[in-house]
Amino acid sequence: MIRHIHPLAQLTCAIFCARVALATPLAAQTLTVIGKTSAGSPVSLESKSVHSAHGITTATLRVALEPPMKTSSGDMVSMRSVAMIDCAKQTTATKERWFYYDAKQSRIARHDVPKIPGYGPALKGSLAEVAITHICAAKK
Repeated sequence: MIRHIHPLAQLTCAIFCARVALATPLAAQTLTVIGKTSAGSPVSLESKSVHSAHGITTATLRVALEPPMKTSSGDMVSMRSVAMIDCAKQTTATKERWFYYDAKQSRIARHDVPKIPGYGPALKGSLAEVAITHICAAKK
């Protein structure tokens, strides 16, 4: 038996489902400030993103860009990065990153995904150094 569903009920259901789908990832993220860059920008860790396998810890980090990166389309003011950290070697590689035009990270300016992420040492005072310091200290 096929029942007819009223168009208003379909629209209401669609709006409700879209709100749940959009709100859940944002609400599920717990940000923890883990340090500051040499420019004084707080570095935050998405706590639920931390996973380890085969000696590599993967985590998602966020930081405000100080000073903002100037582009022809506007200033990029924040970044979200998925980093892979090798605590034994004290190196890191970027798996994926997003640059944003706004602090709320809703307007994507650029999205990068390296074909082959390369591990290297972290620059002093960088987001990567803050991540290595925090994540590797937590593993000890």
